[in-house]
Amino acid sequence: MSQTHQPQQHPQYPPFQPQQQPTQVARNGLGTAALILGIIGALSGLIPLMFWLAGILGVIALILGLTGRARAKRGEATNKGVALTGVILALASLGLAVFGAYTTFKAVDDAVDEINKSVSDTKAKDTDAKGTDKSDSSGKGADKGKDEKPAAGKALDAGDSVIYDDDLTVAVSNAVTFSPSEYAAGHSKGNHAYKVTVTVTNDSKEKFDASLLQTSARAGADGVDAEQIFDEAVGTGFEGTIMPGKKATVVYGFDAPADAKNLTVEVEPSFEYDATQWDLKL
Repeated sequence: MSQTHQPQQHPQYPPFQPQQQPTQVARNGLGTAALILGIIGALSGLIPLMFWLAGILGVIALILGLTGRARAKRGEATNKGVALTGVILALASLGLAVFGAYTTFKAVDDAVDEINKSVSDTKAKDTDAKGTDKSDSSGKGADKGKDEKPAAGKALDAGDSVIYDDDLTVAVSNAVTFSPSEYAAGHSKGNHAYKVTVTVTNDSKEKFDASLLQTSARAGADGVDAEQIFDEAVGTGFEGTIMPGKKATVVYGFDAPADAKNLTVEVEPSFEYDATQWDLKL
């Protein structure tokens, strides 16, 4: 009896399918942020006073834009153009920030200069007004001892002082007769000898070269030159420098005719200063 063999069946498997890779999400956030900040920074830079905001946003946008471009080159982002635009706007923001800072600071400096100029003009007007009051009060000058500029064409009285623009002050005392010694130079027989005290006070910020100071005198109504007398401590003149906040005093002697009623003393601190005259009664 024969046996029938049935063919052995093998299990059926589904055909092989390759495994799908997960889709990578584009990282476009940095490029987009750079674009937004660049736009805001550029608009802020158009306003000079907002230069600080434009500068800050420009720096941040530049960093984000460059990083976004690097991601796009690696294939991690797809908005390379957006990131590049953000970089360009960031550079524009920084340029506008620099220009705005320059414009703002220059405007502030100009305003400060104008204020200082206005203050100086006001002080000058006040000084001129005081000088006018001084000349109108008595026809001769102001109260003795005041540090004022003489009115144009007017001489100061004995004891008055003149103050220059840099706060250098010069004062001349009244003329006092004295008897020169036998060794005195510059005194003529029959004339009278007078001595005056010149005081220089340096209230400026720089030292003053006192050796440059020149003093001369004229006597009488005819304005005859009064020769300077040199006698021991009289007529030696100023020497050296006067430091800020200090003063120096020198006695000058002058020879005048016996009938002279006044002595006009002129003092010129140096070639940088105007000469000033004092009308001293004898």
